[in-house]
Amino acid sequence: MDRANLVKRITFYTTPFPEEEKFIPLFLDLLKSERCFHRDQLPGHITGSTWIVNKDRTKVLLVHHAKLNRWLQPGGHADGEENILNVALREAEEETGVKNFTVLQNSIFDLDIHTIPVRKDFPEHQHYDIRYLIEADENDPIIVSEESHDVKWIALSNLETYNDEPSILRLKKKITLN
Repeated sequence: MDRANLVKRITFYTTPFPEEEKFIPLFLDLLKSERCFHRDQLPGHITGSTWIVNKDRTKVLLVHHAKLNRWLQPGGHADGEENILNVALREAEEETGVKNFTVLQNSIFDLDIHTIPVRKDFPEHQHYDIRYLIEADENDPIIVSEESHDVKWIALSNLETYNDEPSILRLKKKITLN
């Protein structure tokens, strides 16, 4: 998928969540920037992440992000790659060690824009995160990468004790709506 296809998918993306709907024109505006897929594009750039569920949709695989010190879905920078599904899958494998994923839908699962705080020599900025829904076998081995403190399957019924941010809870709601 290239930029043109991504623009088309975001243009026609629909959501029942008003807070998410507000992101659509902001994504489309950012995608006009030549370097929107590069981390040096400020004040924000495109990232890709995955919401990894188990086969019975009762658990999600999260990483305890070392720099942000929060439980989050795996994801990261595009670094010039325009196929954001590929970016999201690459990041999922790198951050969890899981190698066998099933993409449950090739379409966008969720859109989010969130602030990343200042770090050393890099200013506060926005991640325009495109999220995909994938499945993994919870019995597959997981590995904690150097970017994380931990990786864990978390019961959706217990998610709020790990992360109660609205965008994370929206992902949970989407699973229960499917």
